[in-house]
Amino acid sequence: MSRRRVSLADLNRSTATGNAEGLPGPALPGALGGFDTVGVSQHAHPTVADISECLFFSPGDGRIWLQDQRMILLHSEALGSLRRELIDSIGLDKARGLLTRAGYVGGARDARMVRQQWPDADPPAAAIAGTRLHALEGVVQVEVVHVRYDAETGDYEGEFIWHNSSEDDEHIAAYGVGGSPACWMQVGYATGYVSTLFGRMVVFREVECRSSGSAHCRVIGKSAERWDDPGQDLFYLNAQDFVGTPPAAARAPSRKGTLGASPGSVALAGAPAADGATMVGASSAFNAACHMLQRVAPTAATVLFTGESGVGKEMFASMLHRISPRQAHPLVALNCAAIPETLVESELFGVERGAYTGAGASRPGRFERAHGGTLFLDEIATLSLVAQGKLLRALQEGEIERVGGTRTITVDVRVVAATNVDLRQAVREGTFREDLYYRLNVFPIHLPPLRDRRDDIPLLMGHFLAHYQRKHRRQGPGFSQAAVKAMFNYPFPGNIRELQNLIERSVILVNDGEPIAPHHLFSSGEQPGTGVMSLQLGADSIATLHMPSAGGSAPATQAAAAAMPGVAPLHQAEAQLLRQALHSAAGNVASAARLLDISRATLAYRLRKFGIPAGRS
Repeated sequence: MSRRRVSLADLNRSTATGNAEGLPGPALPGALGGFDTVGVSQHAHPTVADISECLFFSPGDGRIWLQDQRMILLHSEALGSLRRELIDSIGLDKARGLLTRAGYVGGARDARMVRQQWPDADPPAAAIAGTRLHALEGVVQVEVVHVRYDAETGDYEGEFIWHNSSEDDEHIAAYGVGGSPACWMQVGYATGYVSTLFGRMVVFREVECRSSGSAHCRVIGKSAERWDDPGQDLFYLNAQDFVGTPPAAARAPSRKGTLGASPGSVALAGAPAADGATMVGASSAFNAACHMLQRVAPTAATVLFTGESGVGKEMFASMLHRISPRQAHPLVALNCAAIPETLVESELFGVERGAYTGAGASRPGRFERAHGGTLFLDEIATLSLVAQGKLLRALQEGEIERVGGTRTITVDVRVVAATNVDLRQAVREGTFREDLYYRLNVFPIHLPPLRDRRDDIPLLMGHFLAHYQRKHRRQGPGFSQAAVKAMFNYPFPGNIRELQNLIERSVILVNDGEPIAPHHLFSSGEQPGTGVMSLQLGADSIATLHMPSAGGSAPATQAAAAAMPGVAPLHQAEAQLLRQALHSAAGNVASAARLLDISRATLAYRLRKFGIPAGRS
């Protein structure tokens, strides 16, 4: 059946005639009504026309933008050729995992764009925007069979039919009809989009596929804990076998048939899997670090982990030991910043009896204790130049001498170091030895801050929530939509460690059966994004809700407004400002948007919200 093709210009013009949906396919009122909690009109924002206004073409410099995300137009056959080469060169399972993770990142990015562009959109409308984006991006036409989302418990369940799947077209052209589903990127996209939107792990599974002989593709999505065996789906989000799946999969059998552990789930050395120390992530930045870890693990090379405080350097170092040939031998850690300068040498190399006052017995140092295994030196930039020189000799010679001793001891140790300091800059400033830097910097692995791997936030939120609910014996439905929005807007200066602390705090503060709200998360002076309330304790131990604003504290701003006669309500002031900007720009929407320092799509949405007729575009 032929379908009418619609240009973006036609799509924008259709808004004026009331046909905002401009794309072919079934009408959506019934589908939108499938949400139990909120009934949403088919014209609820963001519509397809809204989304199309976020798409910008810049032929002069060869760029296409979907709001602030750069896009490309790619031949479907080119992507199919890449898919075939991946399958033929690295195997079906690895190719499926790679494409699933790529789709997940795309879905997570689109969900972030929808949240930023339409922060006031109802959850059902924002969820349906994912189906519209999938269609607008030329991937697949989505027909919604039914969707149920409970905002109180965070429970999600949906069923969809996919028409005209581009992945199926290319897979069938290359391999014909086979025995298993093949829409891997699309499943990853749906998982990434909905999980990021709702702040909890939602797993999608393709139960019927054209590539396996069905008439169309049928997909079911459910909250991870509602699946009996989500591990087989989440397995493909893991870049390496040592990356764990979210805790909802912990009770599912692994691909190797081992009960009670999720596939590839590995905890820190010496700690049980239940301690929350599993590595979790699916973002491209996290996966890149995992690939480098896997590459260097079988070797004896020295590894240097760099990155901000709280990004997980110690966890990566522990995992490096666990997947290396040295795993049967000790992993010994030393925080260089916690050892006084006078004791560094004895801690590293050991001490002989009588070497100094108080040395009543000989004892081995960290090098000896780590013989055959791994020595992890955290915050290595804090070592003095004298200690650095002694460490350099041990690394060069593979030999040490205890303090007060006369014999040389040969040690076989793999040294792994970590720092949150730019060692190159420290070398230039003369605070770190250049020769030691080059000795340590054999295989550097940079761990990105959480703000650069926000695609992992829903996975980490679900992981730590389940862990701390078990630890503190608390029960609850999870995070409210306001809490999810706050977490995605928060800059996380303390990275993963701070996210972990925020969630543990909220699990303790919230009552059983209640969703976690922003004031449970931000109750200790943190500054969440604009529009997010936090709980602040006064000197009298009375807690008050605080709403931050650009112009100062909320109480001060409210007091100033109350003292000013004739102050209009916010919505009236905003509408008046929009009219003034349009008037100043002679009705040109794009120029008015520049005057207000917002995007054209945001201004167009605000104009429709207040019923203000737009001028020229």
